[in-house]
Amino acid sequence: MGIILKPFAWLLLTFYNIFNSYGLALILFAIVIKLILFPVSLKSKKSMIQMNLLSGKMQQLQKQYGKDRERYNLEVQKLYEREKVNPMGGCLWSLIPMIVLIALYGIIREPITYFMNLSMDQIKEVAQLLNWDTVAVTQGWVTQAMMDKAGGVFENGAYNQLYLLSLINDSNLASLQAALGEAGSGLFVMNFQFLGLDLSLIPTWKFWIGGLKWSSIGLFLLPLVSTGVSFLSMKVSMATNKMNTKTQNAQMDQTNKIMMWMMPLMSLWIGFTVPAGLSVYWVAQYFVTMAQEVICGRMLKKDYEAARLAAEERERQEKEEEKRRKEEARLERARRIEEEKQNKGKKKSGQKKKKDEEPDQEGVNKEDSREGIRAYARGRAYIPGRFGGVTPYQDPNILIRAQMEAQAAAKGKKKGQPAPESQAEQPAAPVQTEQPAAEAPAQEELDVQSAQAVEEHMPSAAEVTEEAETQEIEVEVEEIEVEVPDEDEKKEGI
Repeated sequence: MGIILKPFAWLLLTFYNIFNSYGLALILFAIVIKLILFPVSLKSKKSMIQMNLLSGKMQQLQKQYGKDRERYNLEVQKLYEREKVNPMGGCLWSLIPMIVLIALYGIIREPITYFMNLSMDQIKEVAQLLNWDTVAVTQGWVTQAMMDKAGGVFENGAYNQLYLLSLINDSNLASLQAALGEAGSGLFVMNFQFLGLDLSLIPTWKFWIGGLKWSSIGLFLLPLVSTGVSFLSMKVSMATNKMNTKTQNAQMDQTNKIMMWMMPLMSLWIGFTVPAGLSVYWVAQYFVTMAQEVICGRMLKKDYEAARLAAEERERQEKEEEKRRKEEARLERARRIEEEKQNKGKKKSGQKKKKDEEPDQEGVNKEDSREGIRAYARGRAYIPGRFGGVTPYQDPNILIRAQMEAQAAAKGKKKGQPAPESQAEQPAAPVQTEQPAAEAPAQEELDVQSAQAVEEHMPSAAEVTEEAETQEIEVEVEEIEVEVPDEDEKKEGI
């Protein structure tokens, strides 16, 4: 750590030796550091503006692949590679000023080590010569418990070197240098005064303690001034970013708003916890930062205006290409639909032609099964002549009555009544098969025709009676033949 801090300590000590002012040395130190880091700031500015230019495309990717985080990250990475943008470029370069600030804090906290090049043993010797164990407890720099724990020996605590350095003055400098010998040549009285303020002290909220004096009021105002300048610097930085791009990103705007308030508040908190010299450096570097932001914005305006136009042109071409692909896909779908319609029409016409050429098959013609508007009233596989035609309806009561009359007549014949001569069998009326109509008639016409057909095929009562009598006579003849055996059979039986 000492190797890193030595160059910064040398630069700050050089300015102090030239101007003999600790505050002015801090201001010049901030200016030089910002000038050295100007290329870094310019590169960081470029990265930030490039990210702003890509914000619109990133929003589109977010809408398109928002639910699929893996695919979204992959597409964003491809976008960075295609646009040659490093997303961490702005963040990495912006960390360098923070590293410098941490280094400066270490130098301000330990001036005897970095400005006077004394070792820890030599610092403890100086503290012993200045009665550190007594003065530190009296001034309230160290508690008695801490001093007892340390055994009355100087410890390199938070700001103990600053407190010890404030005890060195012109009256005791020579004796201290003589006690240290050759190393004492680096020891000197350091002036922390700047504009009537002691920059080695830590500002406090209770500035009225000890009376209202400029030395205490000024220290109280330094962190407030640092906070205000930090807020102004953030505003200028965001304004220059928008000057170079017209794109808007709600998420990035929200992040900038958070940073705009977070950095000043952090500056306010640090200002009341560290020596006042660090607040002076912070104020100086914020003013230089604002100047650099304006310069970078003007330098990058033309370049990034051209980049913005190129990005818009590329986006327009991508939209046209996407539109062309969609139109080609639409035409291809329309062509396929039309081709399917044509193939379907050809198939239907071929089936119809084949159906017209072939005769109607049984069980296929639905007109046979139609009843009025019910196309399949008799069933889809209905065939009129499947079982030899339609059987005519006969009333079972007529047949039973004829059978009873025939039986009664047969009984009378057995009692001695002469049997009537058998009549020749009457031929049965031919059965007419119902032919399917070419066209389905109305329901009432069908009912009338069915009734007429039943009446035509229904035999009369006389015919049924004659037929029954004939059958009964035949039965009686058979019975007589069985009951009256021949003479030969009787003899054989005897």
